[in-house]
Amino acid sequence: MSPIRLVVVDDHALFRSGLISLLADAADFQVVGEGSNGIEALELVRRTSPDVVLLDVSMPLMDGVETVRALRGKATSTAGQPRILMLTISKNDDDLFGAIAAGADGYLLKNATPEELFKAIRNVHAGMSVLAPDVTRQVLRAVSLDRVGLKDQGLSSRELEVLKCLAQGKTTAQISSELFISENTVKTHVRHILEKLEAANRAEAVSKAVQLGILGQENT
Repeated sequence: MSPIRLVVVDDHALFRSGLISLLADAADFQVVGEGSNGIEALELVRRTSPDVVLLDVSMPLMDGVETVRALRGKATSTAGQPRILMLTISKNDDDLFGAIAAGADGYLLKNATPEELFKAIRNVHAGMSVLAPDVTRQVLRAVSLDRVGLKDQGLSSRELEVLKCLAQGKTTAQISSELFISENTVKTHVRHILEKLEAANRAEAVSKAVQLGILGQENT
């Protein structure tokens, strides 16, 4: 049987190197490419046609969630596309639900054991969905609260963080640095904030947020 062809994308070179060495211990895995950001991931997938992409969430230039969206594109089906397993330290709701909504097939934390990682890769490759035990409770809670539906109507926790930064007069670059997300991601969050608050610009968004009680005066 042919080995499972893998692409590993993580901006921490030491972790990436260690992960690739670990994967080499499994006879049914073959790493066909490695990258440090989402832009490199897109090129690697185009060039190597892997079966599974192991993808970090927090990366420069293009983060993991943006990368999943780009890989999935506007296709109505994932047939012929690689399976995507997020491998991250983040338990942040926005990262978790953002990755799932974008089309990731699994979400595993970096504290997983080698056996858990190998099993997750094989399960994702086989067409199953995989969630780390540490985040399963978050998903179940979201389902019970219908959070996925509510997120479409209100600001997400990450959007609230960005909004607070806007209220403090911070630039896109400053917000990107403070929240450890790309400037493109900041711009996306700002666009969503303006749409949800029906504001024409950042200043109006902050003003409306204060009027609605979303932000207190101490945030401005």
